[in-house]
Amino acid sequence: MTTILTSTFRNLSTTSKWALRFSVRPLSCSSQVQSAPAVQTKSKKTLAKPNLKNIVVVEGVRIPFLLSGTSYKDLMPHDLARAALSGLLYRTNIPKDVVDYIIFGTVIQEVKTSNVAREAALGAGFSDKTPAHTVTMACISSNQAMTTAVGLIASGQCDVVVAGGVELMSDVPIRHSRNMRKMMLDLNKAKTLAQRLSLLTKFRLNFLSPELPAVAEFSTNETMGHSADRLAAAFAVSRMEQDKYALRSHSLAKKAQDEGHLSDIVPFKVPGKDTVSKDNGIRPSSLEQMAKLKPAFIKPYGTVTAANSSFLTDGASAMLIMSEDRALAMGYKPKAYLRDFIYVSQDPKDQLLLGPTYATPKVLEKAGLTMNDIDAFEFHEAFSGQILANFKAMDSDWFAQNYMGRKTKVGAPPLEKFNIWGGSLSLGHPFGATGCRLVMAAANRLRKDGGQYALVAACAAGGQVRHCSVIRTLTSLECFI
Repeated sequence: MTTILTSTFRNLSTTSKWALRFSVRPLSCSSQVQSAPAVQTKSKKTLAKPNLKNIVVVEGVRIPFLLSGTSYKDLMPHDLARAALSGLLYRTNIPKDVVDYIIFGTVIQEVKTSNVAREAALGAGFSDKTPAHTVTMACISSNQAMTTAVGLIASGQCDVVVAGGVELMSDVPIRHSRNMRKMMLDLNKAKTLAQRLSLLTKFRLNFLSPELPAVAEFSTNETMGHSADRLAAAFAVSRMEQDKYALRSHSLAKKAQDEGHLSDIVPFKVPGKDTVSKDNGIRPSSLEQMAKLKPAFIKPYGTVTAANSSFLTDGASAMLIMSEDRALAMGYKPKAYLRDFIYVSQDPKDQLLLGPTYATPKVLEKAGLTMNDIDAFEFHEAFSGQILANFKAMDSDWFAQNYMGRKTKVGAPPLEKFNIWGGSLSLGHPFGATGCRLVMAAANRLRKDGGQYALVAACAAGGQVRHCSVIRTLTSLECFI
């Protein structure tokens, strides 16, 4: 899926092959949202389309992304989602009764709160008359939430929608084995003691073996780490290159954290614990220390390790999306326009993580832009090897001609414009919440530096990808989804 923003950004989730593209541009109207002054930039061409309603991102927030098993470990997913919603309400001062609809993305669902969007909304004090639903699309679940919001607004069904995502990897469902589940269900239906005793005679000790969750492709039974290792090998991405890129991500994230650029974070008072105010997975190390780690997936010769992979993360995000007319009428100064989006899918085995390569040229062509027009790139970092393999594929005429049916390459993003505030390797990757983080990072970078366009990309499980491109100026904010 692909989107273009008038403060251009693009987002791609790394485990799939479909792309989404957004185009975003900032507005000059007075806003109820307090933010750092944006740098004035000379406006390039607008990406607005005639006879189509303008849809804008007013604001987006997230609670700190934390390593799983730390401060959020005793909570439930709806607790994190509720905190993100409450933070958005506080940041924007939007009246709760103005919100027409709420959509959240998540991947590993808590069965007690399968519609986590609804439970979080009620917990945050929204009216029980405000509809809410939950979507799942692996690492791009919140991207799907955002584009669903765009569809609701574009079709005239809503004017104000909150989209977001949540993941709590500290507590994932662990099931009984299928045989044990079947026996327990049959026992519940048995009407006589004789029937129950007959069923119990079929019990075997191996029925007690639990079914543990795994981040693996159902169709291939291969984990993303294995895919990343094979992809890195196919594109000759060395262990040293991967470690260097991971170190770059952590170092840039630390710098952005220290300089206050991660302004989308809202503090969260964890019940019974201290207030959490910053991400805790940012840990710059050294190449020497990283080199000591053993391969995590393909042993002993693999190159993907814990140091150059994203880590299991707990977190939640939320974003206020409105029609431009409604936003202006309420006195808001939006941060981006949402206009176009595109999703693409690839082979989930050999090209699971190459979505950005396939999606980028499509979204650029849809927007009438080139790579040189993009001021800020925000790609989801599942693994260092995945990012670097995409760079090589994007910069290869041979790959474009033989695999993509294109005459020439699209070109790799310049590093000086790429994920300069860190990425998922360092900030963390709560599966269902990353999409909103990518979009807000792109929009905030454009506002700070006076950029015009951003490109956001995120691949996801199943070989799918979402891409967005964003455009931004001080006087207007546009986004194409």
